[in-house]
This record gives sequence, structure tokens and C-alpha cells, in this order.
Amino acid sequence: MKARGLSRLGPVMQLAWLPPDFDAAVRYWTEVMGVGPFFLMENIQLNDMRYMGKPTDAVFSLALSYWGDTQIELIRPENDAPSIYCGEYAVRDRLHHTCLLLDDISEAYDACARHGAKVLVEGRVGDTGHVIYADPGGGPGTLVEMLQPQPGTAEVFGMIKQAAQNWDGNDPIRKLG
Repeated sequence: MKARGLSRLGPVMQLAWLPPDFDAAVRYWTEVMGVGPFFLMENIQLNDMRYMGKPTDAVFSLALSYWGDTQIELIRPENDAPSIYCGEYAVRDRLHHTCLLLDDISEAYDACARHGAKVLVEGRVGDTGHVIYADPGGGPGTLVEMLQPQPGTAEVFGMIKQAAQNWDGNDPIRKLG
């Protein structure tokens, strides 16, 4: 079967949650699901971040691990600036968003325009990376992140994935960056 719609951009590489209790979510994923270790990146603020077309100073932290080939992301908002982490898109009782990796962010904008997906967040990741989060029409809980990673991202993701493959249950959360 040929891929259609936004799925033509590439496979889902990440499942992301915005838990009401970040520490409890890390414990659940590491102790119950056996996924870990998680690598924590704190106080992230995207360059030139816009929410619904307007500049925003949203700050968030996240923890990443891998469950097999799928990246698991847990997100903790650090302020209440307008973003997908507060307000109507801040669903905490289900999956928050999925992520696709792209070589060129213009492909994501084109696909969103072609399929009527509403771009909610735009920003730069580092000097050369770009990201958008879009609502393809399903509303909160169905967002799609489309990421054109900056150089070095594949190596960081590879290190996190390798750590998960060899994880012995110790040191379940580790700081990164």
C-alpha cells in the first residue's frame, strides 16, 4: 500500500506525552514498561518560536529514551507562555504528538498546505534545524511534529538508542546538555 497524506513524509519515529506528573511518568516508563534510561534536556527555548503565528517565549524540558526503534518523549512545560503545552492542545490523558524526521522543512509546509493541516508551532532548532507542529484535523492529541534536525542530532539519538538497548535498570534519568 502506498503512503498517503502526511505519512508520505516518512515514518513516525517518536511518540510523545505531556504527563501531568513528569517524575511519576519517568518512574512508570522505567519501572513498569522497562524503558530507559531517559536523557533529560532542560529549559529548551526554540529560536524564533511562534505559536499560532505569534512570537512566544515558551520554555520546556524533555526526556528521551527508546523502546526498540521508537523514541519515547516526555515533556514538562517550564512556563505558561502560549504553546501546545498549555491551553487546548495540552492534552495530558493520552498521546500528545508523533514526530517525523525530514531532510527539508519546506516539504512539511507543502504537505500541511496540501492536506489542510494547521501549523501551530514553528521554530528553529540550533542554527540550522527547523521544526513545526501541526494539527492535521484531529485536534488535541493528534498533533504531528515535523523536524528537520540540525547536524549532530542523529548521533545524539543514536547514543540514546544504544543506551536503551544495553540498559541494566540503573541511573534511569541522565542529564544531557
